[in-house]
Parts: sequence; structure tokens; C-alpha cells
Amino acid sequence: MTVIENQTFDEERALYGSEDVIIRGCSFDGPADGESAFKECRLIQVEKSFFNLRYPFWHDKELKIIDSEMTELCRAALWYSSDIEISDTKLHGIKALRECTDIRIKNCDIISPEFGWSAKNVEMYNTSAESEYFMMRSCRLAFDDVKLKGKYSFQYIEDSVFGNCFFDTKDAFWHAKNVIVKNSVVKGEYLAWYCENVTFENCVIIGTQPFCYCKGLKLIDCEMKEADLCFERSEVDATITSPVISIKNPLKGRICVPHADEIIMDIEEAKGEVIFPQLKNCRKFKNIRCSMM
Repeated sequence: MTVIENQTFDEERALYGSEDVIIRGCSFDGPADGESAFKECRLIQVEKSFFNLRYPFWHDKELKIIDSEMTELCRAALWYSSDIEISDTKLHGIKALRECTDIRIKNCDIISPEFGWSAKNVEMYNTSAESEYFMMRSCRLAFDDVKLKGKYSFQYIEDSVFGNCFFDTKDAFWHAKNVIVKNSVVKGEYLAWYCENVTFENCVIIGTQPFCYCKGLKLIDCEMKEADLCFERSEVDATITSPVISIKNPLKGRICVPHADEIIMDIEEAKGEVIFPQLKNCRKFKNIRCSMM
């Protein structure tokens, strides 16, 4: 194994095609402004290094990045790579981690619009992220203790599990399929429209007009805040632990809720049930069977 320490590289493809190398305390920066420092590399371990140039890790295999920094000028840092471990690192360049496979991210700070597009098999732990269109069209995500701020997250994702997370986001989980979110807070407008087979369990859900045009949607013991016009044209099985402002035109299924200020059922296709288990004398609405549990 070759060890390279305390050097600065700024030329084009500085370490192209390298294999079985440890990079320690190095800087990728300088007036030559070169790109693609580690393109087509294998078995690379990077420690305590600084990246201020574009496209450093493309078409790499078996890559570890530890306690390092990628600045906002380090754009598109990881593309078309596999078997990646990133820990205790700042990823601050736009469009990092695209078309990558088998990735583990731990204790990192991500500030990267369009992060994680079309990635597969991504594990993320104890990490904070600021991003727009975060993880779009990715699949097989497993996140625990992740904090996210940014719009349009998790759109078109599939086969994923999230636990103990806090997402401050908008238009999240649109067109998502086969997703489970547990013990998390999801804050933002227009949550999970057009999703399919998505489950929220023991979550706090905050924001207007959630869960419209959904199929196979499940809510298990979730609290909903500021929730109006919920479940429009959705197929849903929901147990909600808090009152909601309004429910509009659920197509199919059952919604169990302590109270709703308004039930809107103004289209013929709306056949969903809204059930108030705590009421002794349930009010009845058009196309709703109101009953006691």
C-alpha cells in the first residue's frame, strides 16, 4: 500500500487510476484548477484532506473518506462509484453522490443541492443535510438519526426505511414507492403526493395538504399538526392521534381521528370512512360511515 502525506495537488487527473493508496493530510487545490483527481481508482482511503476542485471521485471502487472537507467549489464530487464509506466529513459541493451504489455515510455534514440522485443501497447515520431534491430517484435507502432541511426531498424513491429522523422539507416523498418512516418528525407542505405503499408509524406530521392522490397509504398512531385538506383522492388506512383541520374526498379506506373541524365530501368517488372513536354520538356526513370503535 502506498501512503501519500501532506502534499498539494492541483493538476488535471492528479492521481488517475491509482490503486491501494492512503491519502493523508493532503490538499486538492491550487492555480492549475485541475479536475478529476481520483478518477478510475480502486482501494483508496482518504484521511484529513481538503478538496476545493471539481469531480474528484468518479468511477471509483472501494473508497473510504474520513475526517475530510469538500468545499462548495468541489462540485459533483462522487459520481458513478461503488463501495463507498464516508465519515466525519463535510460535503458542501453541489450534486455530490450521483449514480453511486453501496454507500455508507456517518457523522457527516451535507450542504449540497441535488445530492444523492439515482443512488442505490445508501445507509446514512447521525448526519445533517441541507439540500434541494435530496436523494431523488434513489432506492434502498436506510436512514437513522438524519436531520434534513430543504425542499423537494425523496421524490421518486423506492424500497426505503427511515427511523428517528427530522425532516424540515416541502413536497417530500412525491411518487415514492414501498417506503416506511418510523418515529420521525416530518415538517412541510404537500407531503407524499402520488405515493404508493408508503407507511408512516409513530410520526409527527406537520403542514398543509398532506397525502393527496396516494395509493396504499398507511398511518399508524401518527400525530398531525396544521393539517388541512388531508387525503384528497387517496386510498388510505390511517390511525391519527390528534385532531385535524379538514379531510377532503378520500377515495377508499378508513381514517380514524379524534376530531376534524371539517369533512369535505363533494365528489361521487369519495367513499372513504372517517371514524371518530371517542364520540358517543357521531355526526354523519355524505358518503361517510361514522361509527364508534
